[in-house]
Amino acid sequence: MATQLKNLSDFSHTTVPNGSAYKIAIAVAEWNAEITGSLYHGALKTLLEHGVAEENILSIAVPGTFELTSAADLLLKKHPDLNAVICLGCVIQGETKHFDFICDAVANGITQVSVKHSKPVIFGVLTTNDLQQAIDRAGGKHGNKGDEAAITALKMSELSVTI
Repeated sequence: MATQLKNLSDFSHTTVPNGSAYKIAIAVAEWNAEITGSLYHGALKTLLEHGVAEENILSIAVPGTFELTSAADLLLKKHPDLNAVICLGCVIQGETKHFDFICDAVANGITQVSVKHSKPVIFGVLTTNDLQQAIDRAGGKHGNKGDEAAITALKMSELSVTI
C-alpha cells in the first residue's frame, strides 16, 4: 500500500502560496462527525496558517457527504467572489453498494461543479474500508486530509489567478 508508511500531510517538498488574497469556503458533512470534524479543523488551521484571513473563510455544514456537491454549487452561486470551495466528508465501506454509489456521485458531482463555475472545488472526502483507516487520515498516522485539501485549495487558487 502506497500510504502504509507515509504521512501524506508532509508539504516540505512543495511551495505553498500565501492565501491572504483568497476567499475560501469549506463545506463539511455532519455524517461521521468525529472524522469530518477533524478534517474541518485541519483545513481551517492550515488556511489560517497560510495567511487566509478568518473573515475570508466561509464554513457551512451539510447533512452528509452526498450533499457536498449541491452545497459547493450553492456557495459558488451565492458567493461568486470565492476563490475555491473545499468539500470535506467521510464515507466508510458498509455491507451494501451504498458506498459505491455515494463515492461515485460525489466525485463526479464535485468535478462537474468545478467545471461549471471555473473555480477549484476540492475533493477532501475520505473513502475508506473501515473506521480505523478514516481515523488514520483525519489527523492520525497518515496525516490529515483536511490539511491536504486546504493546501490544494491554496495552490489551485493561485493557479486560477495566474493562468
